[in-house]
Amino acid sequence: MYIITKSDSRKIRKRMKRHRKNVTVHNRLKAVALRGEGKSYKEIAKIVELSESRISYLVSLYSNNGIETLATDRRKGGNHKNLDYEQENQILKEFEAAAFKGEIVAVNEIKKKYDEVLGRETKPSFIYAVLKRHGWRKVMPRGAHPKKASDEEIDSLKKLTPVWIP
Repeated sequence: MYIITKSDSRKIRKRMKRHRKNVTVHNRLKAVALRGEGKSYKEIAKIVELSESRISYLVSLYSNNGIETLATDRRKGGNHKNLDYEQENQILKEFEAAAFKGEIVAVNEIKKKYDEVLGRETKPSFIYAVLKRHGWRKVMPRGAHPKKASDEEIDSLKKLTPVWIP
């Protein structure tokens, strides 16, 4: 059983003020601080919306390793080896001028440039996500209006003489 004192709880509460924007870290610290204030695991679970086993784990983590283990944001999962927003924007700037001129900008061209800068292969679906993130949209030129009459119908209408109605 790990014991957290009221003085520990006060230190943790002070540290919580620094982490108001990071909800995950804030909740971790709050759970341990509440334990130091004499709350049961069940009461803490209702307040911070974590499981009792998770709270027990956080208390043991704090007792064994200190406050820094709770105060660090350990991101898990996902691919965090991509370019940031500004770097992506620089790549897209090269294609922006051509797009505004009305030229066709193909995704495979953007993908080649992105892969070159990143140093590894990406999937086309990833490039579509990058384009969406930067507000680009797909505009395709079409050869003719979808409701356009056939050439024969147009020619036959040209041969008709106008009818005048009194």
